[in-house]
Amino acid sequence: MSSERPVLVDADAMLGRHPRRAVGDGGVTAALLRMDRFGISEALVGHTMSWLHDPATGNRRLLELLAGQPRLSPCWVMLPDTCGEIGTPAAFVDAALASGVRAVRAYPADHGYDLGGADAAPVLDAVTEAGLPLLLDAAQISWPAVEAIATARPRLTIVVGEVGYRTLRQVAGVLARTDNVHLGLANLSSHCGLEWLAGRFGARRLVFGTGAPARDPAEAVTRLLWADLDDGTVAAIGAGNLRNLLCKESRAA
Repeated sequence: MSSERPVLVDADAMLGRHPRRAVGDGGVTAALLRMDRFGISEALVGHTMSWLHDPATGNRRLLELLAGQPRLSPCWVMLPDTCGEIGTPAAFVDAALASGVRAVRAYPADHGYDLGGADAAPVLDAVTEAGLPLLLDAAQISWPAVEAIATARPRLTIVVGEVGYRTLRQVAGVLARTDNVHLGLANLSSHCGLEWLAGRFGARRLVFGTGAPARDPAEAVTRLLWADLDDGTVAAIGAGNLRNLLCKESRAA
């Protein structure tokens, strides 16, 4: 790539303390300082409270923290509506769009539900209709389940992060048979895997993300900037692909 540094937009970052990992205070100031250090212009962020405690409370807390922070966009955590924790699917999506939420994230393994089952279908349908991308970590779901959800909802954008380096054969099969599954860079640690994926499936299927602060952003930044890829491909993965995928509809004032 050229000496001119590309724009980077992080699809996989989080605020909030973590009970088992040394992530600091998890505040906005620390997040912005970390982004400046690694040359990251913007970030899509969630909150640990939405993941490890209560999605409804964490989603509200995230909005409070992001008020007046144009570099940080909110990513809410979704749940099936079986227990009424986030309201009806329509109410959840309406509130998300009204709050400027750009994507949603699911933790089906940690939150104890089947993302591909009947319980989650209504909220997945609502998220799809709203044009909100769905973010997942690979450890939260099986690749056959990812494929089944993507095939049943071809208009739903799915971004899977934390892929690791031992699953590329499964990943490749899913990418080949779907058009709406994308991979995040956090922990995409196969040797030359980024170059191979871009060459085989196209750069548009790859999205820059760091997994910060639980993961060191230097990992994903170095993987992209030192990759044997041309400038246009690096620019697309670094920011362009995510910007094209994020929900553009917003009802926020």
